[in-house]
Amino acid sequence: MLWVTRSHVHVDRVACPWLITRFVDSEAEFLFVPKNQVEKAAGDTGATPFDSPGVELGHHDGKCSFEAILTKYELADAGLARLAKIVHAADIAADLHSDEIAPGLEAIATGFGILLPDDQANLEAQFAVYDALYAWCRLQAAREERLTR
Repeated sequence: MLWVTRSHVHVDRVACPWLITRFVDSEAEFLFVPKNQVEKAAGDTGATPFDSPGVELGHHDGKCSFEAILTKYELADAGLARLAKIVHAADIAADLHSDEIAPGLEAIATGFGILLPDDQANLEAQFAVYDALYAWCRLQAAREERLTR
């Protein structure tokens, strides 16, 4: 399936492709276009738009696009829920310090944006970061579950 979003990826526009590829569509292909061309690109190609103003899989009701994808595709595990809190805080500037991990993720995203301005290369490099962070989130969730038993 083809997916489209704004170019110049940052936190949510890396987290969403990672989530899509790992849990929704293992054959996903991503297009990155200027913000004002997302709707046209989606219409022309049939791609599913995400993390762009006015689209279903975008920011709504104070939630980021990563959270919208979790909801739409009914992805519910404790590790993803923990990761969603980090992504949300790192992506929404006003909430940056609502999660202790978020400032680090935002810094990593900024650094990758400087090192790898090509969106596809940036995704490829950062997927390992999200794989590792998700593994940590799963571990944290399992520890919390053991403590509540």
